[in-house]
Amino acid sequence: MEEVILVNEQDEVTGYMEKMEAHRLGLLHRAFSILIFNTKGELLLQQRALNKYHSPGLWTNTCCSHPRKGESILAAAERRLMEEMGMSCQLLVKGSFIYNAQLEGGLTEHELDYILAGITNDIPFINNDEVASYKYIDFNELKTDIQINPSQYTYWLKEMLNRNFF
Repeated sequence: MEEVILVNEQDEVTGYMEKMEAHRLGLLHRAFSILIFNTKGELLLQQRALNKYHSPGLWTNTCCSHPRKGESILAAAERRLMEEMGMSCQLLVKGSFIYNAQLEGGLTEHELDYILAGITNDIPFINNDEVASYKYIDFNELKTDIQINPSQYTYWLKEMLNRNFF
């Protein structure tokens, strides 16, 4: 059973809950999103696997997930980047924000999302259970495509863009 860390708006732990139950109830929990750039300044996007429990097939940031009980944000991000994308690089925390988004299937993403960024030219070795595809994209091209095709991107990627985390 995978649990998430429930928190208040000051990121103080209030409890733990099975991940799907927290998403069904829309409870605020700790999460992280990783932005990997290459040395040309292009962002590495992943297309979520088609079997994901929410937002399947949508394009999103390089990697995202939830830390485990007792795991730091940085350790969780490094672990998950390797699990999903088969890569590692130095990551720096750039900030955090809270968002609340209604998803398909009666699920809600209500997260205190830490944003981490790193730079590498490594080629991903994707986990097909998590990731359908990947691509590097120029920031201006991404902004334009999100304006033209907003339904092809995750809510939280668009929110990161709106909050100038790039």
